[in-house]
Amino acid sequence: MLSFSQPYPSQRAPLCARNVVATSQPLAAAAGLDVLRAGGNAIDAALATAIALTVVEPNNNGVGSDAFAILWDGQQLHGLNASGRSPALWTMDRFAGRSRMPDLGWDTVTVPGAVSAWVALSERFGRLPFARLFEAAIEYAENGFPVGPITARFWKLAEQTYADFPDFIQHFMPAPKASDIARRPDLAQTLRLIATSNGEAFYRGELADQIERTAMAAGGAMRRTDLEAHQADWVNPVSQRYRQVELHEIPPNGQGLAALLALGILQHLEPAPVDSVDWVHQQIEAMKIAIRSAFEHFADPAYMRLSPEELLEPGSLQRVAASIGREACALPPRSLPVSHDTVYLTTADAEGRMVSFIQSNYQAFGSGIVIPGTGISLQNRGRGFVLDPAHPNCVGPSKRPFHTIIPGFVTEHGEPRLSFGVMGGHMQHQGHVQMVTRIFDHHQNPQAASDAPRWHVYEDFSVGLEPGFKPEVLDALAARGHKVRFETRPWAFGGAQLIYRGDGTYIAGSDHRKEGSAVGY
Repeated sequence: MLSFSQPYPSQRAPLCARNVVATSQPLAAAAGLDVLRAGGNAIDAALATAIALTVVEPNNNGVGSDAFAILWDGQQLHGLNASGRSPALWTMDRFAGRSRMPDLGWDTVTVPGAVSAWVALSERFGRLPFARLFEAAIEYAENGFPVGPITARFWKLAEQTYADFPDFIQHFMPAPKASDIARRPDLAQTLRLIATSNGEAFYRGELADQIERTAMAAGGAMRRTDLEAHQADWVNPVSQRYRQVELHEIPPNGQGLAALLALGILQHLEPAPVDSVDWVHQQIEAMKIAIRSAFEHFADPAYMRLSPEELLEPGSLQRVAASIGREACALPPRSLPVSHDTVYLTTADAEGRMVSFIQSNYQAFGSGIVIPGTGISLQNRGRGFVLDPAHPNCVGPSKRPFHTIIPGFVTEHGEPRLSFGVMGGHMQHQGHVQMVTRIFDHHQNPQAASDAPRWHVYEDFSVGLEPGFKPEVLDALAARGHKVRFETRPWAFGGAQLIYRGDGTYIAGSDHRKEGSAVGY
């Protein structure tokens, strides 16, 4: 049974309602709630929220993003992988002479999959007409929306990052200040085309043609044939039992499997008191092992050498758990690119449907490529590849890169219990572990679990602790051999959105590290 105490400093209380939307931007949350009130279901609400986010939080996602989803349709779970593949012209020769993938530009752009996610989810599970889901987003884009303070801060940072991209400057600059009204009329027209064509304009129509023309003029490899070949794939989520519950994740090319590996290890250890040195130490050690596995093995599933089932082999996890002692175990750092810029949302309706949905540009506004006259900013997900020919995640034609974005879902005795995510690149799988252990080992409500201070294992396996942990926890971890420090940048710890299914109601939390909210009725 959940506790409704709030043991951490918080500006928010948990929301209790029969219909809920939780996301990182309040205007987008309002769009989803409006759709629920209009007779839509949780899937409709998730899509209206996601589409609105492309307008009001462009520093994290857009029409040119990728997306993943896990949903409970009232009877069972479904998974959707709508990440895009690389252009067919991306052979190794194209990247000859480089030691790693570029950060920006056309050679980071993979086929955007977000639009295909919207179409697939609406067609299979939606209740309202597809075009109805775009109304709020088009209104915000055409008539303007007040920019939130966190969005404004990151929008301003983009001035330097994308200074060499004139189409980006023309569409997004000058950066608005907090509460300024921003308008994106080009994007409004693009959203109308997508809405009225059921997504066809983006992959097989005039928007696809514009993307190809712009790519060819700049020497990019993206072609209309790449867009036409794209499809979102329905997949079976992979899962791992943890105590009395089961965590479900989308299988690779996403990194959700790492959260399953960590929990599969922790399953064999007795839970320590929450926020204690032992509690943090156990989780960090399990996470280090899972992160190393992600860096070494995760890729497009067609290229992985070990399957998720092999990596989750129970005997192997038990042996690894037995190796965790009191002292930190050093691991050689590996490097896969990671990003911090994502939006996550979750919705639930009174009929029992729950949706866990995530979409992302990868880094900030993405590649810097904006298609003139459309407002489409293209992701830089191709940066997630590596250039080591021996690695399963090596760049290649028509291939999905390693992804950091992951929706999470927990069931208990086969019934839905928690739809959640923790946006923030390399923090995401770590955030999943922390939310699951706080809620199901220590019975914290979603808002309390979100408010709690977090730990973060960096890519080099050093550790950041968020202020809120006692100084003696940091000192004791250092004494055990961890390379640890207090991390004062709040974005390093991601942003959680959670909906817990209780008895006859939902209980939701929204991260104070973001400007969003949980709303419902």
